[in-house]
Amino acid sequence: MKSVLITFSGIDGAGKTTQIEKLRDYLAETGVPFHQLTFWDDVVLFRDLRSGFSRAVLQSDGAIGTPERPAQRRDKNTQAWPLLMGRCVLHLFDVLHLRRIVKRARAEAAGVIIFDRYIYDQLAALPMDRRLPRSYARLLLSIAPKPELSYLLDAVPEEARARKPEYPLDFMHNYRSSYLELQKIAGMQLIPAADPDEVHLAILDRLDKSLLAFSPQAQIDSPLTA
Repeated sequence: MKSVLITFSGIDGAGKTTQIEKLRDYLAETGVPFHQLTFWDDVVLFRDLRSGFSRAVLQSDGAIGTPERPAQRRDKNTQAWPLLMGRCVLHLFDVLHLRRIVKRARAEAAGVIIFDRYIYDQLAALPMDRRLPRSYARLLLSIAPKPELSYLLDAVPEEARARKPEYPLDFMHNYRSSYLELQKIAGMQLIPAADPDEVHLAILDRLDKSLLAFSPQAQIDSPLTA
């Protein structure tokens, strides 16, 4: 049984965690083996240094915002050019490390490999409305492992921020626009904003079609068509 790499991306509050949990439950119920990786925990290099820099220099509180306890994050929404240049260097290291992580995961884990965020989410924080960042994104995407299926969960910025209040609303709008621009470059599957159950059904529909297109002989037997 070959592995199938699936990634989930989207602005903060788009519902990635919810949809990953729904997919995990579905795969477990249908007997499809899976393994989950988290981009920040399993791929990103120098995590402690990067987090410490955000807290000490950018004055980010680093908390996860909730409706009851909003956060004041200052990291990817701080986009001075020196910071962007530094992040671009780090993203290159992340992509090179990502290649090793994905190769090892494919060798060790059959079935579905689920990535909570991917290099797409790092690149979407760049100003993708500008030519140079877009060119850089294309370069890194040519190096990064290509997933069999990449979901971009769309969201209304106002609603996403209400669920996860961490970043200013104007940044959330720009962030969403960058994701939509990146979606065209990377070929991600855009899942429109909707009720969580409707989003889940759309995810399963794209999963079934992608597995059929991936390799009819070596694919995971799709329970959707069983």
